[in-house]
Amino acid sequence: MKNAIRIITAHAVLMLTFITAPALAQTTAASSPGGAPSTASDKASRTKKHADFVEKRIEQLHTQMKITEQQSPQWDAFAQVMRDNAQKTAQTFQDRAQKLPSLNADDSMKSYAALAQLHADNMEKLAAAFSSLYGVLSDEQKKVADSLFRHEQGKRHPLPPKHKHAAPDGAATSPG
Repeated sequence: MKNAIRIITAHAVLMLTFITAPALAQTTAASSPGGAPSTASDKASRTKKHADFVEKRIEQLHTQMKITEQQSPQWDAFAQVMRDNAQKTAQTFQDRAQKLPSLNADDSMKSYAALAQLHADNMEKLAAAFSSLYGVLSDEQKKVADSLFRHEQGKRHPLPPKHKHAAPDGAATSPG
């Protein structure tokens, strides 16, 4: 059970990474090439796209895990934490992006630390909500969730092959 929770937590970290990736892209695109600030309609459009991305991910997980009506309270709580985390993260990234040009190195480092703390806090909330959901899943659903999260982790961050005595260019060498 501990191993399953670790896997789920690792996947949740990856999920948050993909939830926050659009927010990072938004901060990069916050100004046009000429340096003009983005308009309110640009921000609204990015916010809508970000929310749509999160909703699509929630729908995918719901379908893949075959959540039943009896599991809806736990699922709804988990999905709401995903939404809340994504919204808080996106807002924090936007706020930081606006302030970043005027921050000195010390303030920038503190701002980054605050982002890391927000991420940790969000992950604790997400892990707790998922644990409640995982507890009401059938054995078959747990297998699907376990497989899905392992698969997602490998698909997004594949591990390099392990080779003994690998040369710098990746070619295997024989022991001398």
